[in-house]
Amino acid sequence: MQETELIAWRRRERERLVAARLALDAASLRDLQARIEGHLARGFPGLGRMVVGLCWPIRNEFDARHLAKRLRERGATTALPVVIAPQRPLEFREWHPGVEMAVGALGIHYPKNSRLLVLDAVLVPMNGWDEAGYRLGYGGGFFDRTLAASDRKPVAIGVSFELARMPTIRPQRWDIPMDWVVTERGVYRRDAGGLAFLGEVPAGEPSALASPVCYAGEIAPGYFGEPKS
Repeated sequence: MQETELIAWRRRERERLVAARLALDAASLRDLQARIEGHLARGFPGLGRMVVGLCWPIRNEFDARHLAKRLRERGATTALPVVIAPQRPLEFREWHPGVEMAVGALGIHYPKNSRLLVLDAVLVPMNGWDEAGYRLGYGGGFFDRTLAASDRKPVAIGVSFELARMPTIRPQRWDIPMDWVVTERGVYRRDAGGLAFLGEVPAGEPSALASPVCYAGEIAPGYFGEPKS
């Protein structure tokens, strides 16, 4: 497939998958969010001791901000990405409620002046994901460029829904696969042969992160730094 054909194909797939995600009703989305958060909380307890990057959610993506609150309560430091310029790696700046925010492209919020951080792990939203662990994003290549440029590559945990699974995204030499993929089904680990499904993370004994998920509607407007309506 020629590069122009690949770009057009990925654009069509991206539009199809985003439309399917936007079609989720509120109750279904809440259920998927809660199941994913449970798998992340129980499957990756070490995040509570790390510098963790996440993304401000758009278009019904998994909302990692609630998990971030619990991680900070465990001692983690959380960060959001900042687009510096096209064709440049992202920077990650410390984020927590109270940090001054600005609004960038696609209505995505980012910290204005907080300190730059080096990540230990990053939760990466995925419009689509394939059986080898490759991610279909929005086409800007920012995450691939960021991971490739990192002197100490953070653990990349792709987060998405099962409805976004694809046989292949037709990866190119610049595409970087996720180390892990987490969906409402459970946790996948990337091995030499592709993704290995490790199963649903059992509830077991409640961990410090396993309390019921708290959704934005239950938090005072502006808590995360978004403009108050």
